[in-house]
Amino acid sequence: MTPVVLIAEELAPAALDVLAYDFDVRHVDGTDRPALLKALSEADAVIVRSATQIDAEAIAAAPRLKVVARAGVGLDNVEVPAATARGVMVVNAPTSNIVSAAEQAVALLLAVARNTASASNALKNGEWKRSKYTGVELQGKTVGVVGLGRIGVLFAQRVAAFGTRLIAYDPYVQPARAAQLGVRLVGLEELLRESDFISIHLPKTPETVGLIGEKELQLVKPDVRIVNAARGGLIDEQALADALADGRVAGAGIDVYAKEPCTDSPLFKFDNVVATPHLGASTHEAQDKAGLAVAKSVKLALQGEFVPDAVNVQAGGVVAEEVRPLLPLAEKLGKVFTAVAGGVAASVTVEVRGFSQDVSVLKLAAAKGLFSAVVEEQVTYVNAPMLAADRGVEIELVSQSEIEDHKSVVTVRGALPDGRTVSVSGTLVTHGARDQIKLTELDDFDLELDADGILLFFRYADRPGVVGTIGTILGENGVNIAAMQVARREAGGEALMTLTVDSPVTADLLAAAASSIGAGAASTVDLTDDF
Repeated sequence: MTPVVLIAEELAPAALDVLAYDFDVRHVDGTDRPALLKALSEADAVIVRSATQIDAEAIAAAPRLKVVARAGVGLDNVEVPAATARGVMVVNAPTSNIVSAAEQAVALLLAVARNTASASNALKNGEWKRSKYTGVELQGKTVGVVGLGRIGVLFAQRVAAFGTRLIAYDPYVQPARAAQLGVRLVGLEELLRESDFISIHLPKTPETVGLIGEKELQLVKPDVRIVNAARGGLIDEQALADALADGRVAGAGIDVYAKEPCTDSPLFKFDNVVATPHLGASTHEAQDKAGLAVAKSVKLALQGEFVPDAVNVQAGGVVAEEVRPLLPLAEKLGKVFTAVAGGVAASVTVEVRGFSQDVSVLKLAAAKGLFSAVVEEQVTYVNAPMLAADRGVEIELVSQSEIEDHKSVVTVRGALPDGRTVSVSGTLVTHGARDQIKLTELDDFDLELDADGILLFFRYADRPGVVGTIGTILGENGVNIAAMQVARREAGGEALMTLTVDSPVTADLLAAAASSIGAGAASTVDLTDDF
């Protein structure tokens, strides 16, 4: 029987062409719920945009369903856990809008520099006031790029053509990589003080929300113009409004808001603010790229091939059966590495021992873990190598079939820009029909620890009373310890305490716990098993 691909929303003709010759392509109005549920009963795949809800009910109505594809970046309208529980693959198009987003930031920058929106409104209202809307040139100005990921790089490349000086703040980018782009890396405070224009291109994480607030806006030049076309909440909207009212900021271009849809913001009352309703991805080209990308993924999935941009399924048919269980192991090791390192390494080696098969996919899995806490976008097998290249991180794979202590061991080892090295190793232990991931080593400390749940790591001078101190401070803050392990090389030397806890630990609590024992380093990582 020919697999059925259900198209629930409009898709680019080129995307339909990818599917037309191999599958039975059918169409339905995804917003017509009864019609959607009926059509899903025979569907092997469904492709949606943003209007169609693929929730647990929809998945239950599709007994043959193998893949859900969202022709866009987000997955807010797809119930991923329900799909995963049914073994249904979920894919999206994580890089489809990056050019459009970068160009929107440039458009806002130019519009703010030349007062385009307010001058246009005035003229349409019958006012010819050329002198009132005198702007500024970009040439010779310093442009600060906050976040030098893929969109930040595209923005920098385009703004460079205006003859600007480029500086950037991004703790996860190597200076050598920035230099290749003609960008000088600086600290955030230096960027705020030096920039004539500032454009924000960071992911939205607990660390970046409110990154630019009242204190930071006290540092900027009074003629600075600020653009945010990344994520709402990265800049404090009220603090920016206050700075505009006080004349401490000359203008702003805003495409994203802390709460959306947003029709009422303190920023909207200013003539020198250009405000748009989250148009970063709203181009025909971005929509076409998204449709084409997911159509190709659907074709791969239904043909049993490797699907690199699957969100919830790690691999397809081209990965050896013996290697597949190592994919979540390598990814979790990458997550632990980044947490312990406190940033991205200059170079990383993924060492695999105990397998004679092709294990090259494990380098991708480790890279996926390395960047999962660094960027907001979904990190997949497709974009992980690009994220590494964008940040100047070289990732190598070393494989050998001989092994002594365990059936197989994977190690992620890397050199940091400050000269430190970090290594973390793990293995699989079979319990019945299930493989359990174990951490076996961290920076030469021997471990025997389940790689699941929320982990805390403390490094400190070995001495009595430390365990009790940590237990007390966590207990006083309502954090329950599920498991704990202490490793040391010698009595009185450096020790490593690892804890598994039942709830997330805030950065402030982690710092307080570390301070209470004089820890030289402390970190946390969430390895909750979602594979």
